[in-house]
Amino acid sequence: MDVIIKNLGLLINATLVATPPLLLAGLGSCFSERSGVVNIGIEGMMTIGAFTGACVALFTGNGWFAFLCGGLAGAVFGLLHAIACIQFLADQTVAGTAINFLGPGLAIFLCKAMFDNSSDSPAIELSSKLPKMFNGVFEAGTFGYNVLGVYSVSYLVFIIAALCWFIFFKTKFGVYLRACGEHPEACDSIGINVYVVRYACVILSGFMAGLGGAFVTLATVSQFRPSVIVGQGFIAIAAVIFGKFNPKGVTFACLLFGFCTGVKSLVSAMNIISPNLISMIPYIVTIAALLLFVGKGTAPAANGRVYMRSK
Repeated sequence: MDVIIKNLGLLINATLVATPPLLLAGLGSCFSERSGVVNIGIEGMMTIGAFTGACVALFTGNGWFAFLCGGLAGAVFGLLHAIACIQFLADQTVAGTAINFLGPGLAIFLCKAMFDNSSDSPAIELSSKLPKMFNGVFEAGTFGYNVLGVYSVSYLVFIIAALCWFIFFKTKFGVYLRACGEHPEACDSIGINVYVVRYACVILSGFMAGLGGAFVTLATVSQFRPSVIVGQGFIAIAAVIFGKFNPKGVTFACLLFGFCTGVKSLVSAMNIISPNLISMIPYIVTIAALLLFVGKGTAPAANGRVYMRSK
């Protein structure tokens, strides 16, 4: 029984560590997609957020400030994506792909310039990382330590998810952004500025993706590496589709994918199955979820469609 409780605690711990970056990025993507702008550049925004978070933590020693700066770096790339897609009417898929090349490329270039031509940043000290909840209250290795002694952001993201749901369905801005994703021409005809709403949502999607990337380097990996995000941005996008572009659905989808990552970590530590097979678990579940459970016609009607204001 003790072994079962211990393994259950480890599984919950791994899930709570793997879920926040997916959920933050997924909620951000939800804003962009529901406003009518496809954002497949989440991966690149997470990567630049991960790099910025690691660098700021190394130079300032403040984990929370580094976390915020990671979000701001993602927001800058969100602004670039918004300018390209909304102002210059670029193809949204192509613009997002460019972000996915630009984000990691710039991060690696700056990392080599700052850290003696190394593509990896130095390790972040424990005091410079994000703080943990109930630090020192529970003995290491106990069930309470594994479940409640996690990073505070691991629980904060669920409050953020509830706030996003409230914004989507209980505020005037939420009505505007959903309407802009369905029928921007109608919104324009009644005085809603579609450009402003879409700009705000795309920049917000970059900010939240940057927070997700920063969490990875400030909590789980403790340094920036070129492969630090390893497809998590695309899994977050899959979670948005799986969750039917709804913050509530995205939350459950990210918990599922985070749980699969937790299973991968737990099984990997047991050395029972080949690590190469174990590492495939989150991606196999992602593909299976998209194939088996996602219905057609769930995307907003105007999602991905170039909008030009009538004169």
